[in-house]
Amino acid sequence: MGHRLQIRKQGSRMRLRAYLLLANGVSIGIILLSLFVCYRYMLLNGPETMLLVSVTLGAAAVSFIVHFALTQRLEKSLQRLTEETEHIAKGHFDGMAPVIGPAEFRRLAERFNEMSIKLSDSFKRIRSSEASRRELVANVSHDLRTPLASVQSFVEALQDDIVQDKETFQRYLRTIRHETQRLSRLIDDLFELSQLHAGARVWTPEPCHSDSLIVDVLHSHELQLEEKRLDVHVRVPDDLPPLHAMPYELKRVLSNLLQNAVRHSPAGSRIELEANLLPDQRYVRITIDDEGEGVAREERELIFERLYRSDRSRTRASGGSGLGLAIAKSIVQLHGGDIGVEPRQGGGSRFWFTVMTASEANQYDSQI
Repeated sequence: MGHRLQIRKQGSRMRLRAYLLLANGVSIGIILLSLFVCYRYMLLNGPETMLLVSVTLGAAAVSFIVHFALTQRLEKSLQRLTEETEHIAKGHFDGMAPVIGPAEFRRLAERFNEMSIKLSDSFKRIRSSEASRRELVANVSHDLRTPLASVQSFVEALQDDIVQDKETFQRYLRTIRHETQRLSRLIDDLFELSQLHAGARVWTPEPCHSDSLIVDVLHSHELQLEEKRLDVHVRVPDDLPPLHAMPYELKRVLSNLLQNAVRHSPAGSRIELEANLLPDQRYVRITIDDEGEGVAREERELIFERLYRSDRSRTRASGGSGLGLAIAKSIVQLHGGDIGVEPRQGGGSRFWFTVMTASEANQYDSQI
């Protein structure tokens, strides 16, 4: 089948070239016939007629040879373009079609190369997404298996009446409750992340203030901050403009980043939250500094991917699902902002994200 397809393609190239040469031959034949008729009615003598006929035939031969040479270059351009098409059909995107031949074929080769580059980028993203999906399934399976195995073992112990004293019985029940809560949080995080990636969230922004968002999030994490005796400092300018955002979603971003800071901060250390207007007056930048172990340079982009962990055993032991930063990134991107992490001066990490101001959003809407 492959040989027949290749022969058919070669035949198509030959037919194209033969068609062009035939068209040239027909046009030359019509010209010669017209000239011969004209020579006949000019009442020329024999030598003069033979001379004109010889010159005409010579010019026709030269024209045919030039046309033959030009069509050979055209055929070469088509052949190279066909070869690159076959490479792409086999999944190879590293080749480039040569930009040669007439202007139309040069433009065709340029567009073909642009298409090849875009296809290569698309397939790279697909492969990366597929690898991420496999890793996500593997990590979620591990995260689900661990609490399920724990719950199963404790339930079997209670069913078999192994536990007799009331204190141990209550401790087992607390452990079962804790593990089921971990499962519930993981399932909620997966559901939320799938909604964000599918674009199922309805965009309903409203003006909101950074200081109120930060205060609300700190109140909801007051118990965790007290347990680790963390010293929290907040700096928000009084004249900071309101944000153009969905308050609940931004609270989720702040909560995820604060949980990450609390999880990796040593007991008795310091956490700083700050909000500032960027020099372009369009975005507000919110930062959360901690005095933890910091994030390695090669991991500063990866930690925002789904279920990526710089230290998997430590993160699982501390109860993190590995989805918090990925959810924060998706929410910030939904708001049209950026998110990242950088080393903090003196040690630790500085997580930051940007949100558009309400005035900038109103100006953008009025321009539309």
